[in-house]
Amino acid sequence: QVQLVESGGGLVQAGGSLRLSCAASGSIFSINAMGWYRQAPGKQRELVATITSGGSTNYVDSAKGRFTISRDNAKNTVYLQMNSLKPEDTAVYYCYLRGIVAGRLGWDDYWAQGTQVTVSS
Repeated sequence: QVQLVESGGGLVQAGGSLRLSCAASGSIFSINAMGWYRQAPGKQRELVATITSGGSTNYVDSAKGRFTISRDNAKNTVYLQMNSLKPEDTAVYYCYLRGIVAGRLGWDDYWAQGTQVTVSS
């Protein structure tokens, strides 16, 4: 199976920065993409940023210009650098991975437990 371990969440003032990390381990045969979703209270989970194994990135409009996703393929780790944080960025952030694991066919999605990001005004 796949384990995703997140770190880097916390409390920050508006305008501040945080860096989230997510390390994947387990019987991973191939990774297609990794990324981050978030869910604020009373709202649906939304995509924040993704990055493919080839380095292509995708961001939600509200994150463009402020967040940067990057990936260390050798370490199976994805990072999310969040700058100029706003109170509306407050949410639980979930790391995810789309990959093929040993013993299974096709791509599957795996999720971390989530890490709280709180931005105070």
